[in-house]
Amino acid sequence: MANKINTCLIGIGDVASALVQGVEKYKRDPNDIIGLLPEITQYQVDDINFVLGFDVNSNKVGKDLSEAIFVSPNCNTKRYEPNLLNASVLKGPIMDGLNSNIKNIIPTDEKQLVSDVTEEMRCKNVDVAVILLPTGCHQAVKYYAMAALNAGACIVNGMPSPVVHDAEIVKKAQELNLSLIGDDVKSQIGATIIHRSLTNLFPMRGAILDRTIQLDWGGSSDFCNLLTPQPNGNLVYEKGKRQSKTEAVVANLQNKEDVECQVSAVDYIPFLKNQKEAYMRLEGRVFGGAPVRVDITMFVEDGNNSAGIIADCVRISKIARDRKIGGILHSACSFFNKHPVEQLDDNIAKRRLIKFIQNRRER
Repeated sequence: MANKINTCLIGIGDVASALVQGVEKYKRDPNDIIGLLPEITQYQVDDINFVLGFDVNSNKVGKDLSEAIFVSPNCNTKRYEPNLLNASVLKGPIMDGLNSNIKNIIPTDEKQLVSDVTEEMRCKNVDVAVILLPTGCHQAVKYYAMAALNAGACIVNGMPSPVVHDAEIVKKAQELNLSLIGDDVKSQIGATIIHRSLTNLFPMRGAILDRTIQLDWGGSSDFCNLLTPQPNGNLVYEKGKRQSKTEAVVANLQNKEDVECQVSAVDYIPFLKNQKEAYMRLEGRVFGGAPVRVDITMFVEDGNNSAGIIADCVRISKIARDRKIGGILHSACSFFNKHPVEQLDDNIAKRRLIKFIQNRRER
């Protein structure tokens, strides 16, 4: 098992469900792998070894990960049913994890004991901890990040809460030679990457982008969480998610300060389940000042769209661990995340990432 990547999932929601299903399916059918970077040759998808999970849903706690991924309110499509993984889902601290409407759809049980997160990770020799908690629970994300580092695990942060932007976490990761990838995973073919590509097309072709909007809606628990009103009148969506997506869309535009950009989650529609839909509009000017407008719509299984990226991040984290590289993996963050410390053009980020994978010093 020396070549295995012992992986802990923190938050057993729809992305975790898609990730576990996909990894376990590809272990059975390695000739039909879709959605992973072929440049990562040191570790394959079947090297990802799920050993532990944490959640607060009382119906998930105590189950094997192979079972917990299908427990409501998870609604990701069941494409593959894994065998028993011998990876228990344990109860973690709730903290601010249920400070939204999801408290109405996630049952809890005070009689279930809260686990010692660091000790449980140590016992399972966790190499990489993947944070997939609800958007907005900053306290819980930091708690788990620090616990993972104390246990000797690298961190992949799929959420917009700060990990690579938290100086205390970064300092500790550097001291322990443990890597960080984050923040806020960028889906493979999602609204953000499509929107970003189209906005970058304008200056590439000598046109000017004046204004753009993106509207998202879906039926997963993530949208239930994001559309929760806060005491200050804002939605949970405002707690990092809007900033993360907006920054990713306009980051590489020379006139980004002048572009009117509005990115919004507009509705939670339960019957859509894990399907996410999005509408994007871009307005600008071409030669002679003539107007141009682009409208595009998309729909996708939201969990699967992020899971492949997470699988790549786990494998890259293990490469960094083998090389005893600690702190932020900037090339991976820039390529895989909406809110990295260093926003790079996607092509530049990809080239740097490949250099890192090939051990040519980029990180």
